[in-house]
Amino acid sequence: MPGKLAILNLELGRPSGDASVSKMKNTLLTYKGQGVKAVILIHGYGSGGEGGVIRERVRIALVGSDMRGIVRAFAPGEQWAAKKREFIGMCKALEKEERQIANNQGVTVVILR
Repeated sequence: MPGKLAILNLELGRPSGDASVSKMKNTLLTYKGQGVKAVILIHGYGSGGEGGVIRERVRIALVGSDMRGIVRAFAPGEQWAAKKREFIGMCKALEKEERQIANNQGVTVVILR
């Protein structure tokens, strides 16, 4: 299904950065097996105003070698404008979420392989 979209809230329950990354990796692998095409990760921006630990760790983890077989591409919310046409082409369901994604530093959109 080319339009299958999931939303994963990684900041729910205020977990540590490590716990959030572990949850993200496990859930993305599960979603890939279920045929999900795109995932909106909600990691928040951080309460300190400089970007939170979860946000930083998630984005670092997404480029890790262990994610190559799972993640095709990703775009932080603040870079959505440059990637939206390409990403919506891979998952039409993202079109309905565009207002929540655009310029939102608290989310990252992931396209799964």
